[in-house]
Amino acid sequence: MRLKDQVAIVTGAAQGIGAVYVNALASNGAKTIIVDVKDCTKTKEMVQRAQPAAELQTETCDISDESSVQKLIDSTLQAYGRIDILVNNAAIFASLDRKPFEEISVTEWDKVMSVNLRGVFILSRAVSPIMKTQKYGKIINIASDTMMKGTTRFAHYVSSKGGVVAFSRAIAKELGEFGICVNSIAPGLTCTDVMMAEEGFNPSRFDRSVSARAIPRIQNPEDLTGTLIYLASNDSDFVTGQCIVVNGGDNLY
Repeated sequence: MRLKDQVAIVTGAAQGIGAVYVNALASNGAKTIIVDVKDCTKTKEMVQRAQPAAELQTETCDISDESSVQKLIDSTLQAYGRIDILVNNAAIFASLDRKPFEEISVTEWDKVMSVNLRGVFILSRAVSPIMKTQKYGKIINIASDTMMKGTTRFAHYVSSKGGVVAFSRAIAKELGEFGICVNSIAPGLTCTDVMMAEEGFNPSRFDRSVSARAIPRIQNPEDLTGTLIYLASNDSDFVTGQCIVVNGGDNLY
């Protein structure tokens, strides 16, 4: 197992892509903390059905709040004594209505930024001293290919994900000397259980993305796990500050 006995935190893991990330990390031997502002029991049970021996812990956390994040860090250290991998996956996305940027209120803009970018900053800052002491760590921040395409009517989300990539590159320069690698993954539009559960879900919403891809099919959460495990493992110990786009070749940059 490539991640045997390593300790991983995954945010936004109550459902969707985050839950698939948890399963991938656990299947590679990581002791995984399942984190979300929502209840994570469903994810834990799903992973345990597939992997009865998986070592899992659930934590409720508002990643935009410093005190809530500190409780998460303290609980993880109390249970395992270390933190090797942080996957900053939590984001506001599915609940957003697409609209011209002039119609986005300051309140809505700030709400998106507080989770999608501020939360990444707070968590990364919280684990940094621990990883520095260990002289090793992997921070993997989930961005989006929308920030490369300039997707319209989604300015708050696109801007937040562009900020994630820029932040990842900035702190990669600061943390590299301590053996800490910081990278980001930019998924394309991905079909998740959350989307499929939406009332009136229509697979045709993916047609535009599929037709633009070099690999012309719908992207699934499992398409992202290979890149995740690579960045979480020692195979990527000399890779930092990078943004890996995983979208089947949708617009080749």
